Amino acid sequence: MAELGAHLTAAPAARDRPSIFEAVAQESLMGAVKPALQHLAKVLAESNPARYGFLWRWFDEAYVLLDLLLQQQYLSRCSASFSENFYGLKRVAIGDSKQQSLASAGLPKKQHWKSLLLLVLVPYLKGKLEKLVSSLREEDEYSIHPPSSSWKRFYRAFLAAYPFVNMAWEGWFLVQQLCYILGEAQHHSPMLRLAGVRLVRLTADDIQALEKKFAAAAPSQPHSIKTQVQSALKKALGGIAFSLSTGLSVSVFFLQFLDWWYSSENQETIKSLTALPTPPPPVHLDHGADSALLPKLKTMCPLCHKIRANATVLSTSGYVFCYRCVYNYVKAHQRCPVTGYATELQHLVKLYSPES
Repeated sequence: MAELGAHLTAAPAARDRPSIFEAVAQESLMGAVKPALQHLAKVLAESNPARYGFLWRWFDEAYVLLDLLLQQQYLSRCSASFSENFYGLKRVAIGDSKQQSLASAGLPKKQHWKSLLLLVLVPYLKGKLEKLVSSLREEDEYSIHPPSSSWKRFYRAFLAAYPFVNMAWEGWFLVQQLCYILGEAQHHSPMLRLAGVRLVRLTADDIQALEKKFAAAAPSQPHSIKTQVQSALKKALGGIAFSLSTGLSVSVFFLQFLDWWYSSENQETIKSLTALPTPPPPVHLDHGADSALLPKLKTMCPLCHKIRANATVLSTSGYVFCYRCVYNYVKAHQRCPVTGYATELQHLVKLYSPES
């Protein structure tokens, strides 16, 4: 086993082939940047909703545009995405010889546009799908009556099938990574295979070619107004992309630290709230036979004695129940099931977790 572990963690036989750790690390880099930027947008929106509220409402779309500009800049200049270039990797077309795979030459158009769409569009669509599933699931838990229309039956079936589809998707990536570790595949990710490219390390020739390309980037003087406008637009877009990529390269570790700090701050806030003394429960006024008994487990509903689904509190007493259970009980009896306090449906308050 020790020999096998040493074999898996050692450098691969092909020196230009990155290890699984390099491949996975460059993927996790962009995954850490987005939550940090999202937190910055949230802070700005909360500080001044009138001016920066649109950043939070349209964050996904704004991030896609920035990501598109960033990845296009790196793919066209370095034949790699931002995170791949950060770890000293590049993309080469499958079947491309080593003499034709300089990073400064760029990818063929077909592989270039495939790579760009898969880098930007697939994460965006996957995030939107996860939000849609979350909202549909919450709506399904919040609803009182069973679905009657064909549309509701359809999204019930969609919610039931989504976990299996997501498991198959993640399993596909896991199997591909295992094949890459064992040397049975050229790609650690199915997205690279769909794009028709593979990852290799940057060589000394690549670095020299990139330096020469950046040094010789001064364009000739245009003559017509049209060419001047086009040149100015290209310079502006290139400057924005370069400043964005340079800023991300410098602040990537700061963004990861900010994401960790934000999570730590949430934990400290929860600890400080739970450290306060608990107020006493309200007086039980009704000791009838139909009064609900409090379960020993705090996460259980006093009415159905199951784990609470869509937790809802009665503002008149402070006790928490399942929404459907307490809705039906208050509608029928107009009182709290535990204390007997007079209660109406308007006293139901849904509880939200900090992640919501």
